[in-house]
Amino acid sequence: MSTVSVRKTKGDDYEAIKAAVYQVLEDLGGIEDIIKPGYKVIIKPNLVACPTDRLSGGITRWEVCLALYEKCKEIGAEPVIAESSAAGADTELTITKCGYQDLRDQGIPVINLKDKANATCKVDIENGVVFDKINTWEMVRDCDAIITVPVMKTHDQTEVTLGMKNLKGLLVDTQKKDFHKKGLIEGVVDWCSYLKPCLEIIDGTYGQQGLGPIFGETKEMDLIVGSKDLVACEAVTSKIMGYEPEDVMITRAAYKRGLGEMDLEKIEVIGKQIDEVASRFKRSSEVEIEGIPESFNLIFSKDACTGCHNTVISSLMDMKAQDLFSYLEGMNVCVGPVTKEMLPEGANADNTVCIGVCCKKLADECGFRWVVGCPPWNADTVKGILGDRREYGVRYE
Repeated sequence: MSTVSVRKTKGDDYEAIKAAVYQVLEDLGGIEDIIKPGYKVIIKPNLVACPTDRLSGGITRWEVCLALYEKCKEIGAEPVIAESSAAGADTELTITKCGYQDLRDQGIPVINLKDKANATCKVDIENGVVFDKINTWEMVRDCDAIITVPVMKTHDQTEVTLGMKNLKGLLVDTQKKDFHKKGLIEGVVDWCSYLKPCLEIIDGTYGQQGLGPIFGETKEMDLIVGSKDLVACEAVTSKIMGYEPEDVMITRAAYKRGLGEMDLEKIEVIGKQIDEVASRFKRSSEVEIEGIPESFNLIFSKDACTGCHNTVISSLMDMKAQDLFSYLEGMNVCVGPVTKEMLPEGANADNTVCIGVCCKKLADECGFRWVVGCPPWNADTVKGILGDRREYGVRYE
């Protein structure tokens, strides 16, 4: 039977977080069976993009990673904290702004995988459903163990984003984009089946609901959840968040491929029970950005990547802050490989703009404005949406 530990934190300082993490590890029987002396261990947080506040629930707090780092060092392993943010996002900025630079200053290795000093490589995926080869880094290929350390939060494309999806951060940016083009759900399971992470520890101190994975509402849960069975860990966590495990696509796909247990009746929960801590998370589909005109259409392809999706949402929030929503009247904004069949009636070159490289085909076919980038910059996206409705000109490539 798979085991999942759910523990409440008893404070917000490092010692309180560390105590909760260590209790979870103890509940799981320790980690000496999966982490050996001399092992090269990657501790993989979720640093998808730089949030306005490190405790907004958008990124993994450093305290959880530091606790795991210290436990691995106690065993005699050689751990590093390693991450690459979303395609187009600045990993170094997140490291600097969210407390991970302070760990570096203490001599703890926090690796920005996007740094050019890190050599990339291609690995073979045995029995892959979407991919038979995947581009990553030699450091990832050569490590002995991976601990995935996500945040408890919703996601606009996959209901929730937890430890398995968090492993996308171990892909080079071009491969991240390819996942969205060729099949995100099964692609994540392909990748997880190759990496075989040995442990998932979820930072549920501050989660995020609504417009996850970075623009959602902070939801304080004061939880640490962990398991050596990632599928079981995510089944339990999803249930805490108000989802049935089988309704979460990545959990279901991983279970069907035998990567772990999804049936809650076959999972032992230690510590707090699900019904003691359950609190429904608002879905991304339930969120509306207040003030957007009813005549505005935001058209997302199901294959739109997180980079472009987040860029557009962030750009709309920038426009709201600048009181520019009146310029959205009657506008259509297309994101990802949108087709003509998805367009509303009356879409034309004056009222429609295409965002990102995946939307260039539609822009060329229909003569729509196109904002270059993969993903574009926020400022270019705002200019692209505004078009000639503003006094200044806009150059499109």
